[in-house]
Amino acid sequence: MWSLTRKMMLARFALVVLPILCLSACGLLPEEIDRTADWSAARLYTEAKSAFNDGNWEEALKFYRRLESRFPYGRYAQQAQMEAAYANWKDGNTAAALADCDRFIRLHPNHPHLDYMYYLKGLITFNDDLGYMGYFSSQDQSERDPKAARESFDTFKELIARFPDSKYAADAEVRLNYLVNALASYEVHVARYYFKREAYLAAVNRSQYVLKNYPSTPAQEEAVFIMMKAYEKLGMEDLRVGAERIMQLNYPDSRLYVEGMERKKAWWELF
Repeated sequence: MWSLTRKMMLARFALVVLPILCLSACGLLPEEIDRTADWSAARLYTEAKSAFNDGNWEEALKFYRRLESRFPYGRYAQQAQMEAAYANWKDGNTAAALADCDRFIRLHPNHPHLDYMYYLKGLITFNDDLGYMGYFSSQDQSERDPKAARESFDTFKELIARFPDSKYAADAEVRLNYLVNALASYEVHVARYYFKREAYLAAVNRSQYVLKNYPSTPAQEEAVFIMMKAYEKLGMEDLRVGAERIMQLNYPDSRLYVEGMERKKAWWELF
């Protein structure tokens, strides 16, 4: 009799406790499931926005995902997609943020705030690689991968072309000009790298690339100087004279005549 009672108690324990343990192990406690089960799209968005405003990106993303999965259509879902992209970026999920931007641009080509999504995408890639502090640092630009900078450049360029009256266009223009200078600087650093390793033809090709693709940038001065010196090393006297003529015409007081191609640290390079 006692044995039978004990068996019944164990059976009841198994029926009641084990399912709860299983749910707990999967992170799916009933309270967690039911807490938002009957929430409206507006309620989910309100909670997401509250977490977003508090900088609680992980919590905000959780609500945005639930909102999109339960209510995939309508203005709340679209707003959730936009804000999820920003939240992913701030949470350090760059790849996810870019994917969110691309998905929104693809799904909503006529959205009234499409310009913002282009701006956000450009901003993410702008800060992902170079950024202002990335450019003004002691790291040689030839050691940096310009892929993100080029992606940011292309995105800001498209934003300005498609939405010239956008409130983000002015800032995009500033960043675009910065990126042009940064990319030109990168190419010159690579040209210098080739020159120092006696790959003079490669140095000339890189310098010519700067002159062709990044006109009116400060980096052109050194690009012409590298060409002049590389032609000298290659024994191409006519081409050297032509490059020197350009230097004297455009940069008669160039510091490069004195310092050469040894890069000097500026005041903002502390280390």
